[in-house]
Amino acid sequence: MASGVAGQLITIITFAVKDAPPFMLAGYFLLSLFVLTQIFYLLIYAVAHTPRDILRSETTYKHIEGTGFVSTSKPLPCWKNAYDQRKQIAREKGNLSDSNIGIEDAEVYMSLVVPAFNEENRLGIMLKEAVEYLQKEYGKDTPRITANGSMRHRHKGAQEQDSHINMANGSAEKLPTGWEVLIVSDGSNDKTIDTALEFARSLGSESAGSIRVISLVENRGKGGAVIHGMRHVRGEYAVFADADGASKFEDLGKLLRELKKVQDDDGRGVAVGSRAHLVGSEEVVKRSFLRNLLMHSFHLLLWILTPKATAAIRDTQCGFKLFSRPALPYIIPHMHSESWIFDVEMLMLAEAASIPVAEVPIGWHEVQGSKLNVLWDSLGMAWGLFVLRAAWAMGVYSRT
Repeated sequence: MASGVAGQLITIITFAVKDAPPFMLAGYFLLSLFVLTQIFYLLIYAVAHTPRDILRSETTYKHIEGTGFVSTSKPLPCWKNAYDQRKQIAREKGNLSDSNIGIEDAEVYMSLVVPAFNEENRLGIMLKEAVEYLQKEYGKDTPRITANGSMRHRHKGAQEQDSHINMANGSAEKLPTGWEVLIVSDGSNDKTIDTALEFARSLGSESAGSIRVISLVENRGKGGAVIHGMRHVRGEYAVFADADGASKFEDLGKLLRELKKVQDDDGRGVAVGSRAHLVGSEEVVKRSFLRNLLMHSFHLLLWILTPKATAAIRDTQCGFKLFSRPALPYIIPHMHSESWIFDVEMLMLAEAASIPVAEVPIGWHEVQGSKLNVLWDSLGMAWGLFVLRAAWAMGVYSRT
């Protein structure tokens, strides 16, 4: 019965289309296209990820006091909240743009964000390597001077607010010194937090306070943990690095040098660590056929689905990326993805804002204990990439 009715409807539509004048055919086509577009929009809207609200406890941190004891929970400074307030004021005045909102000055030279989910076994090794390098290169006894904006350029709006900065007469400006590490425990149920605090205690009173430990009540995903940490960085530069220590941390120096080479007149720049030069090396060749196949398939999908500059980056997924402070407002407030695919969204946002991006070869080695399920997570990344691209293209996601 149902099949008979459907057949009759198809027959009626066929005759209607067949006998319709050209202008009606065009109308049918445009109407069908509009309906299909709206259906597709609704489907993408239904499956696109929306980050959950941040809980009050997640806006606090703990560290080791000078006495050697763990501090009580303290409020995290948040440049993102201040940015949102200025953005609201700018919107009310009808002058809404990132360049008019800006970001307040840095308090330290380098911020490191470490996302960590059940990393009690690997975190300490990574932190030891990172802190040794940070202290050597960016410790408070290492002055940072810039003359005539050679190292840092401020947004026009920020320059107007910061009268002590005189870029025109070539006067020297002293940049902040020091470093901080923000360890974001992403809903860990092991001793990740204890491991981080114990490591901080081992540094002694001089450096222990530079380690801040943030606890997310529920797991957000690696991207969610990174974004959360990036909202609270105080550094002139901010880097995130995986807790497994797979990236050679002293290559941060390479990232910083290359970022300074490409940054624009507003001081905006991004440098991404890259393992692309390792393709063909023993580390990669000895991987399973399936893993290498999925890697190349994902790269092909990136090339097809992402904008030109993002597609040109050979390794979007390396967990070692550096941002200048003026670049952060153009990227972090507009992030939606919290899964493995978040790196791609960061790069797409940088491209949309015309922020220069440098891809920098780094040292890297395989580390045991990965939580990546090669097959399912690769399929999830492919699906996530498709939804992410469609959500931005269809207006489900927007910068406002």
